[in-house]
Amino acid sequence: MPLTSATHRSRQKRQHVSGGELAYVDEGQGPVILLVHGIPSSSWMFRKLILELVAQGFRVVAPDMLGFGASDKPQGYEIYDPRRQAQRLQELMEALDIDSWYHLCHDVGGVWTWELLREVPLKIEKLVLLNTIIYEEGFRPPMRFSRNVWSRFYVSLYHWRLTARMMIDATLKNGLNGQKLSKAEKEGYWQPMCEGGHRGIFHFFTQTCHKLEDYRPVLQNLGVPAMVIWGAKDPMLQWQPQADRVMADLNIPKEQVHILAEASHFIPEEQSEEIAELMGAFLRPRLGS
Repeated sequence: MPLTSATHRSRQKRQHVSGGELAYVDEGQGPVILLVHGIPSSSWMFRKLILELVAQGFRVVAPDMLGFGASDKPQGYEIYDPRRQAQRLQELMEALDIDSWYHLCHDVGGVWTWELLREVPLKIEKLVLLNTIIYEEGFRPPMRFSRNVWSRFYVSLYHWRLTARMMIDATLKNGLNGQKLSKAEKEGYWQPMCEGGHRGIFHFFTQTCHKLEDYRPVLQNLGVPAMVIWGAKDPMLQWQPQADRVMADLNIPKEQVHILAEASHFIPEEQSEEIAELMGAFLRPRLGS
């Protein structure tokens, strides 16, 4: 069966958490890897990576965060606060009776991850950073808005069917290194926008990315093995300006920093096989335990 938005959603289960229901993929057997997406994506972005990791012998849990993908998209503003999003991740893993796991975060999934680690630092056994938000250094969001009429209008363009396609096409073009996605692949990104996905984006543009919180104490006290996989041509999240700081704070050795020279921001779309191979080598020691 081809990987379409409809078939992807047919794979998903649902779990009630604070604020609504999360749709999530839970496939495979073995050590658990939690994949946390960013904006304006969902578990759809990981569809190929999920298959690769399951084939390696992992159990992969990939939720659509509240406001994204096939999850509920309630009205409101503070409901999309990073602390609340982190709480929902914790609630999901508790509902699945998963006490500890490996963890990958992409884009604003990093912010939700740092909030999660602030509350439950002992849950994550190994961490993979995939073009994610860490520090202001290297963070170049396409825009930062105040919460006003103009920003509401702009973000509403992600909601209306005609303009949603245009906005998502532009976002993908900016975050891919020349790779062309099919109409079906793009649909997995713009369909959730028409269902209310613009609400979570509004909070991100007007709050989360407006002024990043300093998560340095969280990272410095984490004390778990971490690996970096980064697209070198990402215009929004640049590795070099923050490389020394991140490697020092997370105690990441140089051999665990993998810069993919021809990849950009949405690297699971571009190099899912390479990412899975690197993750397997990093996480595999536990498979024989």
